[in-house]
Amino acid sequence: MTANDPFARLPEAASFTVTSTTVADGAAWPPEQFSSGIPGGKDVSPQLSWSGAPDGTKSYAVTVYDPDAPTGSGFWHWAVADIPATVTELPEGAGDDSGSGLPDGAFQLPNDARVARFIGAAPPAGHGPHRYFVVVHALDVESIGVPADATPAFLGFSMAGHTLGRAVLIATAETPA
Repeated sequence: MTANDPFARLPEAASFTVTSTTVADGAAWPPEQFSSGIPGGKDVSPQLSWSGAPDGTKSYAVTVYDPDAPTGSGFWHWAVADIPATVTELPEGAGDDSGSGLPDGAFQLPNDARVARFIGAAPPAGHGPHRYFVVVHALDVESIGVPADATPAFLGFSMAGHTLGRAVLIATAETPA
């Protein structure tokens, strides 16, 4: 695990709260949130609830990012854009192939595996613990204006000037050698 903070070089943003019935901040992902390529993994997105977003929030985006992946650029596991400001929760499993648990208007972008859904943790065996930044971004626009086939990195670039606040929960995962 490294000290890499994916938000260290981004503009400051207000903090608000995100919680999950699936995983506590700092705790390990349950087996269901691992990739289906890992024994017991099911690629089930976590339940998320958030509160205290800054005034002026017009929409949200949700991202799940592993900065510890051995790629040189981390690994994006999930990205959801254009969540209406009236929504403050996503049910567990919302990030399935169809996005069945997402609110109207919200959509999933292809992750680094190039599938538009949540893909679970899959740290290489023996690589050590990985951190998964589960982030709800409060935005000052109703639509961030990215195409549905955009990358999560492009979503992040597009959000940089529109982010009012961030709610961060960090989960962990490790695959023994």
